[in-house]
Amino acid sequence: MSIVLSRNSQVRVMENTVTNAEKYFGQFCSLLAAYTRKTARLRDKADQLVKQLIDFANTENPEMRATVRNFAEDLAKVQDYRQAEVERLETKVIHPMKLYGAHIKQTRAEIKKFKQVQKNEIKQLEKLEKLRQKSPSDRQMISQAETSVQRASVDASRTTHQLEEMIDTFQKQKLKDLQKILSDFVTIEMVFHAKAVEVYSSAFQSLDSYDLERDLEDFRAKTHGVYGHHDARPLKDTTPSPTVPWSLAGQSTQTAIQSQRGEEEESTDHSAEEDPVEDLTGQGQTPHPEGQSSPV
Repeated sequence: MSIVLSRNSQVRVMENTVTNAEKYFGQFCSLLAAYTRKTARLRDKADQLVKQLIDFANTENPEMRATVRNFAEDLAKVQDYRQAEVERLETKVIHPMKLYGAHIKQTRAEIKKFKQVQKNEIKQLEKLEKLRQKSPSDRQMISQAETSVQRASVDASRTTHQLEEMIDTFQKQKLKDLQKILSDFVTIEMVFHAKAVEVYSSAFQSLDSYDLERDLEDFRAKTHGVYGHHDARPLKDTTPSPTVPWSLAGQSTQTAIQSQRGEEEESTDHSAEEDPVEDLTGQGQTPHPEGQSSPV
């Protein structure tokens, strides 16, 4: 009976391992999916800002027009990087998390089979004990019961060994996969932010070099009916560097935005509801990030 109790203890540890994986991987998946959706919404809002900046630039004096257009081009480039960030989070982080639903379901099924084998062993032990108490002199019946107990114990022992190996493999793969998923998450975020800082630095330099006096001179000349006072400085070269990944070479800001994502639906402004906890039992699915995707 002590062996049976030892097996019960082993099964509890195995069940806790699977239950914790189901609980926390489901929560991780849900939160990371929400994180990705929020990033997509931020991208869409920035796209709207880019369009408004370009519309505003077309109403301004030459220097401000060139400055704001250059700033808008940089901001649009950051959204190209953010679009790639969203796609990579979905592929390398959320999708691998979802796969654990099938692993957990299979592992639970194996534990259930073992429990049935274990119940049979306990049943045979109880039957033997009753025979010994009620018919201690019936050696034939007791011998048959002892044989049944021995078979059940061998079966339980073999099943326990198989289950131990399976749970060990499950735990090892779970830890390895979690390390890989979180490493991919950090890498995706680092690459995005590194490239964003690079582009934002360019945007800052563009704003910092704005010549206020030239615009005022042009404005004052126009108020006196003098036009064509001077030409604005040319727009900077916005062609993405060949070393920069995820870029859309040869597209203007407006074209890139329209071809990648389209206009954002107004309903995203009212999407403050709580994100559901991901169901890793195979009954629920994590929604894809909002906003349209395009190959980058």
